Amino acid sequence: MPQDPTERRVVVTGPPRRARRASDYYRPRTEIDEQTTLGHTYVRSLMRSQLRAGLAVFAVLVLLVGPLPLVFAAIPDARRLTWAVLGFCLYAPLVLLARWYVRRAERNERDFVRLVEDR
Repeated sequence: MPQDPTERRVVVTGPPRRARRASDYYRPRTEIDEQTTLGHTYVRSLMRSQLRAGLAVFAVLVLLVGPLPLVFAAIPDARRLTWAVLGFCLYAPLVLLARWYVRRAERNERDFVRLVEDR
């Protein structure tokens, strides 16, 4: 039986009606914005990891630079040696230490963003 050409089927589209998953409701970014206990824990973990990196750099710096005054005091007439050590021998380790710290801090922040982003 042929249908009347004036009758047409109309398709109505809309948002899907299936239930949302539980993971759609959990958003760590919202937890941080609303300053809940869980959001506070996320931020505290980031700050703790940044502090750990800073303390590691500080410890290496103290071990590297701390004994130098004792070494310079033990060596009589060490003016040239002092400037050579401070100017040349200490510069490269300080640059490498700073570079390591920046890379570590950026990695901590990247890990935090990956943890917090919405998927």
